[in-house]
Amino acid sequence: MARIAYLDASSGISGDMFLAALLDAGVSQEHLLGELNKIAAGQYEFRATRVLRSGLASNHIEFIIPEKQPHRHLSHIEKMLTESTLSATVKEKAIAIFRKLAEAEGKLHSRPPESVHFHEVGAVDAILDIAGACAGLELLGVTSLYCSPLNVGGGHVQAAHGTLPVPAPATAELLIGLPVYSSGVEGELVTPTGAAIVSALATAFGPMPPMKVEQIGYGAGTSDFPGHPNIARLLVGEAETAMPQTGGEDPARTVSVIQANVDDMNPQLYGYLVDRALQAGALDITCSAIQMKKNRPGLEVSMVCPVERTEALASLLFAETTTLGLRISKMQRMVLDREIVKVETAYGAVRVKVARRDGPFLNATPEYEDCRRIASEKSVPLKEVILAAQVAFRKLDH
Repeated sequence: MARIAYLDASSGISGDMFLAALLDAGVSQEHLLGELNKIAAGQYEFRATRVLRSGLASNHIEFIIPEKQPHRHLSHIEKMLTESTLSATVKEKAIAIFRKLAEAEGKLHSRPPESVHFHEVGAVDAILDIAGACAGLELLGVTSLYCSPLNVGGGHVQAAHGTLPVPAPATAELLIGLPVYSSGVEGELVTPTGAAIVSALATAFGPMPPMKVEQIGYGAGTSDFPGHPNIARLLVGEAETAMPQTGGEDPARTVSVIQANVDDMNPQLYGYLVDRALQAGALDITCSAIQMKKNRPGLEVSMVCPVERTEALASLLFAETTTLGLRISKMQRMVLDREIVKVETAYGAVRVKVARRDGPFLNATPEYEDCRRIASEKSVPLKEVILAAQVAFRKLDH
């Protein structure tokens, strides 16, 4: 079975939190430092301590750098990593993370990635955090990293460019396309380094995949927020191919189907209804042309929703359409397991929606919005970007 890890980022993520969680999950400190010593990073001191965050014990690490750090370019960092004796896989992943950071900063400052001056993320501690994250996963034998939606925090943060809103602009760029939210905590919960690590290394975002958990690591951030443990949790174990069957009706697969026939509605209302319905929790909404009484053309609006959202969405249909009545039925819904996998193409990163049943994948579809954006930015045909994403996905180990 494949060895996987699931990152619970409900308290955000930073480079040092990720590295601390890896150590707590079983990575040998001696072996990790042995890997980091393969980088010509100068003098530094490594500290690992046990701390409490809102009463919960976790691991905390920091790198103490005795000298002032220069502002490095991407080429400087790539040279440091390329000339190291780290494994080829670790080098490749660490360089990919820094390239993501450079692309985000370059976009914000209208510069090519190669000319970006790294500030905080160009310091030795950030380089060690990123290289350590890649090396730590390799030491644990993890082949796939999964991640929860990311809690970004709120308020403002002080950075080299002044006072910035949370998430900071570079962090926000790195989180495009990823599931994020804010629990209301005033503080920067996701740092640029943390965002770059998960956006580059995580193959899918969402709930925890079926897995047999063997080790759990807790990595603490520097801040201690009252009533909110500032801890990243990493669960490591073997992937399970299917969830156990418990018998009886599965509420997650029982849905309501709400249908309405209309023949006197302005068609402009339908597009607005679709947006409102999806925001209100509808799983799907479709419209079919039908022939109604008095030979009038009409529409059949059909909506699929969780059973508990039936009343709310029925009220929405009455409010947003001209129908005078609805048909509501309860049905069993059979669905494939779905996940989002990120692949790297010659044009850039593309998310691919993967459908599985009991393990093996059945369908893989590149996300249209990613492909459309890249085709526009790179001035290449959309079909070429879609094909490149399909080829890149086929090369992955499924």
